[in-house]
Amino acid sequence: MYRRVFLATALGLFSMQGIHLARASTGPLALHDAAKRNDTAGIASSLAAGTPIDQRDDNGRTALLVATHANAVDAARALVQAGADVNAKDRIQDSPYLYAGARGHLDILRLTLAHGADLKSTNRYGGTALIPAAERGHVETVRTLIDAGVAIDHVNNLGWTALLEAVILGKGGPSHQQIVGLLIDAGANVNLADRDGITALQHARAAGYRDIEKRLVAAGAR
Repeated sequence: MYRRVFLATALGLFSMQGIHLARASTGPLALHDAAKRNDTAGIASSLAAGTPIDQRDDNGRTALLVATHANAVDAARALVQAGADVNAKDRIQDSPYLYAGARGHLDILRLTLAHGADLKSTNRYGGTALIPAAERGHVETVRTLIDAGVAIDHVNNLGWTALLEAVILGKGGPSHQQIVGLLIDAGANVNLADRDGITALQHARAAGYRDIEKRLVAAGAR
């Protein structure tokens, strides 16, 4: 008897959960839910039902930005190919393009670049996608953004370029050394100073980043 009661209760709970999931998958943010789950079939179903592809959630995020946050590449591809806006910003000024660059989500970044990413767009700190990518040590992302033509010496609201941020906020290790080299090779002005008049070379010396110091000196830094 107890076993029958337990099974009935369990089946009842499972049934209730199934109803809840069904509602979630067909609710007002079904497209966002599918994007987060990397569910391309759910995306297709939601779009076929008439959901606007750039519909916003409470944070101003489109489904493509949700997919980008989750690094859900298949979902992002399906949305981009269906016409999602790769430059649509949320309430904190992140777009799929900017967020993919900042987080090193390389596959999604390349999708956005191939579908109209605005290379001049900036985040809430006034920085291009290149600046946080350099700070966080995303070597291939930096290389990709340089190749795409993002401005090398753009200055953000803190008064920092990608080179300055790579030195000031980086860790001086192999990835940041390589990024400094990429920026130098791309023509970065190694003598641009921050708002306090301190150059990348001076920051590198103060932090004890000897390899970066050598690279900067070789590029004419002073």
